[in-house]
Amino acid sequence: MRNHRLFVIFLVSMAGAIALANFLVTKQINNWLTWASFTYPLVFLITDLSNRLLGLKAASKIVLLGFCCGVLLSFISAPARIAMASGSAFLLAGVINLFVFDKLRTVNIWWLAPISSSAAASLLDTFIFFALAFIGTQVPWVSLAIGDLGIKLLMVIIFLPLYKLALNRILPPINTPNNIALS
Repeated sequence: MRNHRLFVIFLVSMAGAIALANFLVTKQINNWLTWASFTYPLVFLITDLSNRLLGLKAASKIVLLGFCCGVLLSFISAPARIAMASGSAFLLAGVINLFVFDKLRTVNIWWLAPISSSAAASLLDTFIFFALAFIGTQVPWVSLAIGDLGIKLLMVIIFLPLYKLALNRILPPINTPNNIALS
């Protein structure tokens, strides 16, 4: 029952974070940043928490279903080109995030898996998304991609205490064959 509830919470959070970021990417702060830079890293936090707490199989389903729901919601809240670019970038970045996290999950350094997986996914996601969404337009997509990536990497570090708090206090890990609990 608890696993099902967590699955639904992570799924709804994932879809919402994707749709919100796709709306906010159309709101430039300057030539280097959009508001989505601050919200999109939540997607990787959600992926890492679901991977750690529910295991790779459940996290993969959350990424896939969250991607579908988030992209559908994005067609309502953002231009179609943004929704399609986001879907393409997120799916590839989500797979990288899952793969890197899963490979590093057994390392005894609690922060290594979430930082490495989120950084790798952020790099891939940023450049795929901005190239697909804005190439051939008047939007300064190269500078936006560079600024976006810098903020995403900063947010990964800022979210690290949230990740640890969620694991140790709010959502204690569940011991399953696909999941290794943190001490």
